[in-house]
Amino acid sequence: MHGQGTFYDPRLNDPKKYPVAARTQQGNKRAGVDLITAKLPALHFYQLSLPAPKPPEGTFNPVDARRGQALFGGKAQCATCHVPPLFTEPGWNLHKANEIGIDDFQANRSPDEAYRTTPLRALWDTKKIHKVGFYHDGRFARLGDVVNHYDRHFGTRLTEQEKKDLLTSRQYRRQTEH
Repeated sequence: MHGQGTFYDPRLNDPKKYPVAARTQQGNKRAGVDLITAKLPALHFYQLSLPAPKPPEGTFNPVDARRGQALFGGKAQCATCHVPPLFTEPGWNLHKANEIGIDDFQANRSPDEAYRTTPLRALWDTKKIHKVGFYHDGRFARLGDVVNHYDRHFGTRLTEQEKKDLLTSRQYRRQTEH
């Protein structure tokens, strides 16, 4: 389709923040023949319909995982932003850096100066998906580091066993969704 479509984002017209985009009018592109826009709803539906793979049998303790699942939607507050079944926020899924307790270096590079709530689908397969770290910019080496960060930031006071159960719950979600 060679980028032949309609794209409109007036935030990119700010010459102070995005001088190249503003100069080249990247915030308002309209192709003579739009080959993209009509295909976007079907593409979005397809992306959301892809089933996450199941974790291999015997790779987690189902009892721990069920406790973790309860924590995910309760005390740990994960489901506040990672809303099932997509495990991201439907609609506006952006947060300012101070809301999530990190610096705004990466966020300031985006038009809304915010971070996107990362979907957690297939998170159990961390060896294949996350080779360079976790979080928006890979700043955390392990998924447990992310849990520890939010535990501190939101003051959830999870015990070490609760953190272990929460991490195990990612396998449980994948096993029970199909």
